[in-house]
Amino acid sequence: MTLDTPQVITRDAGEHFHFLNQLAVNKVAGDDSGTMTVVEFYSPAGFAPPLHSHRYEDELVVMLEGEIDFVVGDERTTARTGELAYLPHGVPHTFVVRSDHARYLSVTTARSRVPEFDAFVADMGTPAPTAELPEEAPVDGALVADVARNHDIDILGPPPA
Repeated sequence: MTLDTPQVITRDAGEHFHFLNQLAVNKVAGDDSGTMTVVEFYSPAGFAPPLHSHRYEDELVVMLEGEIDFVVGDERTTARTGELAYLPHGVPHTFVVRSDHARYLSVTTARSRVPEFDAFVADMGTPAPTAELPEEAPVDGALVADVARNHDIDILGPPPA
């Protein structure tokens, strides 16, 4: 889908992936928009990505449901339903889902290049036949670091305890 005309993207639209024990739905691809990616996430309680930073992409997390504790640089904050968290490129960040689940949009932009967070999700995830959370499975940290590096994301440490 090329985004060169106004359009509505429905709630169920997009490519569904099981991604690091979450359901991720690629809503807007960087290659289609040229300026942003939009990925909708459904995350279970306790989900936490490794500490990481994006070399080029700024990220805006729009909380649709739930509560997430963020660590961004030296700052700690909580975002709840209806709130936003801004995660600038080059700043280490991670988070933990504190509610029984979280649903949120991750919107990324990059200066002077096409953002590709959606491509990282597709490369690291597996196509999901249904819009349901995957069964929890072990995550291969070395594989995550390799795939992330290919998308200009640096893994800097483990997820928060």
